[in-house]
Amino acid sequence: MRTDRLNALLAEYADVERHLADPAVHADPAAARRFGRRFAELTPIQKAAVELDQARADLAAARELAAEDPGFADEAQAIEERLPALEERLATLLIPRDPNDAKDLILEIKAGEGGEESALFAGDLLRMYLRYAERRGWATEVLDSQESDLGGYKDVSVAIKSRGVPDGGYGVWSRLKWEGGVHRVQRVPATESQGRIHTSAAGVLVAPEAEETEVVIEPNDLRIDVFHSGGPGGQSVNTTDSAVRITHLPTGIVVSCQNERSQLQNKDRAMRVLRAKLAQLAEEQAAAAASDARRAQVRTVDRSERIRTYNYRENRISDHRIGYTAYNLDLVLGGDLDGVLDALTEAERQARLAGEVFWSARV
Repeated sequence: MRTDRLNALLAEYADVERHLADPAVHADPAAARRFGRRFAELTPIQKAAVELDQARADLAAARELAAEDPGFADEAQAIEERLPALEERLATLLIPRDPNDAKDLILEIKAGEGGEESALFAGDLLRMYLRYAERRGWATEVLDSQESDLGGYKDVSVAIKSRGVPDGGYGVWSRLKWEGGVHRVQRVPATESQGRIHTSAAGVLVAPEAEETEVVIEPNDLRIDVFHSGGPGGQSVNTTDSAVRITHLPTGIVVSCQNERSQLQNKDRAMRVLRAKLAQLAEEQAAAAASDARRAQVRTVDRSERIRTYNYRENRISDHRIGYTAYNLDLVLGGDLDGVLDALTEAERQARLAGEVFWSARV
């Protein structure tokens, strides 16, 4: 066990605890949220370290008493048998974790190959994630959407947020970060009159939502355009220039929002998406190991680059990164995602224990 890392984390825990006791910190909601999340991450480590220290102290006392009274020998043995499990638990907690695990998430779904059927499948994926968020008690907010003629989505972005401080510092990102990639569906589409099974795909992109203080965006680096909102069949279309498109000139990243009738609201939502994308880009550029993460999530929304397949005829879901297969697709689409997400989380844990890098949005 690395005592230097443990000591550093315990010192950080004490420092964060002091900050949270300072009323001035709570006057700044962003700072209070940041310290609160970090405190939640460090608390399990502090508790495990205290429990291990207490067990070692109890063992030393029991051994000392056993030298004078053999009746304490059984107690000493029982404590000694507990130590390996306590040490293993603390060692596991000390494994470096994803620094974004406590954060909220912005998820974007794009229709790909398959035309209208792909857009309908994108709508199915959106409902799946919204239902899963509801099961977890998370808050959701559709930031922008472009509906298709048959009620699907050509493109839709949604923010998913924890309510309060996430338990143990494991927030939305820790559960849904593996969803980035191409999702393939095999089914008889609603647009098919002959009953033939078709294969189509939709792309999912995920990014941890960034605080305003985490990403500095210079106003001169932005080109902001306004335009009329568009929609299927001419319905629910704004007649004013309320839709906003923002281009970040240095990177070429373009985001847009047209769901709200207020131009200011649309701009605010678009800036949230832009901050998330810029923060993710900065992380990828800073770490060579993650340089391909964004590209590997969705290079193209092509059926061949899939991370997961949803087969309606067999009621089967398959995650191709870890060889996971289950025959409960109906439940998964209803929001019961924990089976596949638990398997992905365990695969990441095993990789970190082995000092390896898990798939983590790589192909």
